[in-house]
Amino acid sequence: MPANILIVDDEKHTRDGLIAALEDDFDVFAASGADEALKMMDAETFDLVLTDLRMGGKSGMSVVDKALSVPYKPACIMMTAFGNVETAVDAMKRGAADFISKPIDLDKLDAAISRALKIRQEKLKEKLDSSASSSAPVGDHSDLKFRNLSGEIIAKSRAMNAVLDTARQVAPTKATVMITGQTGTGKELVAHFIHSASPRRDKPFVPVHCAAIPANLLESELFGYERGAFTGAVSRRMGRFEAADGGTLFLDEIGEIDAPTQVKLLRFLETRSFTRLGAEKETNVDVRLVCATNRNLLEMTKTGQFREDLYYRLNVVEIKIPSLHERPEDIRPMVDFYLAHFAAENGIQAPVLSPDAYSVLERYSWRGNVRELRNFCENLVVTNTKKVVSAADFGDRFSSEISPETTSPKLLTDSKMISPEHTFSKKENELELIKKALEAAHGNKSKAAELLGISRRTLHRKIAAYPELEK
Repeated sequence: MPANILIVDDEKHTRDGLIAALEDDFDVFAASGADEALKMMDAETFDLVLTDLRMGGKSGMSVVDKALSVPYKPACIMMTAFGNVETAVDAMKRGAADFISKPIDLDKLDAAISRALKIRQEKLKEKLDSSASSSAPVGDHSDLKFRNLSGEIIAKSRAMNAVLDTARQVAPTKATVMITGQTGTGKELVAHFIHSASPRRDKPFVPVHCAAIPANLLESELFGYERGAFTGAVSRRMGRFEAADGGTLFLDEIGEIDAPTQVKLLRFLETRSFTRLGAEKETNVDVRLVCATNRNLLEMTKTGQFREDLYYRLNVVEIKIPSLHERPEDIRPMVDFYLAHFAAENGIQAPVLSPDAYSVLERYSWRGNVRELRNFCENLVVTNTKKVVSAADFGDRFSSEISPETTSPKLLTDSKMISPEHTFSKKENELELIKKALEAAHGNKSKAAELLGISRRTLHRKIAAYPELEK
């Protein structure tokens, strides 16, 4: 996904010129003054803010100060026709990444934006790395909109932030949690997130991948056994439940456990105790249970494959992780993170991706989800020989599963927006649709673009093509 840039300038022709210059490569927003910009930064997240210094009302310095106070800090570039050394130094001291004089030289502006975004990416990586090695509870880094666990949970999208908000809310409780989602979406990472944000964080986190353990061994693996319980049991063995005492037991692919183990697991949930194989006495443990599955357990209860009573015991709180193609906002920051991570791991320079390369990755289906994206990034780092990677360098790697970009056909045929008795030319129809969408969205261009089924950049281009819309 292209970087989000907020342009702040009280001169309309300057704003329009900058929008036209940048909108092909970035998602561009514009504010006519500092007050409007401050409100927009409360409602939206931006990667970079390009602000004039001297405007009617509050100055651009207030915009910089606001940008540095929000959770997801954008890079800031100051621009002014009144620039001098003292002003530039002051702006940089306040946190601006760069300073550029008016009239704007577009080549210099492009270079300044590239530098600022690159520096910001490097700083973000440093914070992610330090948060991963920190002993502070996961999710306790209030200055990061990207929430990270061991460098792998990166959530810019509302969907994943909602997942982590729910995980954080349930973490301090003792409730059993069921995490659902496709393979490769990061269910174990979310389970670890819950454990790390809970009072049990200093106790064991014990993962068990149920599908990887043969059915005839799963019960003894979970609950342990006494010496002589079966042939080969030459000594007593502690099970995973005992190993997780005081902490969290994570049962991945819970839908794969067999009927006898389901019965014993239900018994544990009812009594918080279990009996080792070959033992006569029960063992009590204090274990928080978190489970995960990529299967529909409710449907399995209807066919008798999974006990209905166990299902409801396990599904006290359900957290559904969206697949990667449902949250394309996360793809670019994930790619940036993994490229930097694997480059550092291998002691080589990370490649830079062109806008069209990001576009391809954002439209790819990613059937393997985060796991597939992670592997792709590692492969790209170790096999690529170019400093800048474009979509053409991918060959046909993604061609079979790329969804087309949303374009104007929906815009021109949406019957809900136009009364059937209207008969317009193609241009008139498009203009009327845009007007209707802007009215319905109360002037909010992001919402209008969503109503029309097009991107914000496409809407900006279309508005620029119809001067009457600016009146």
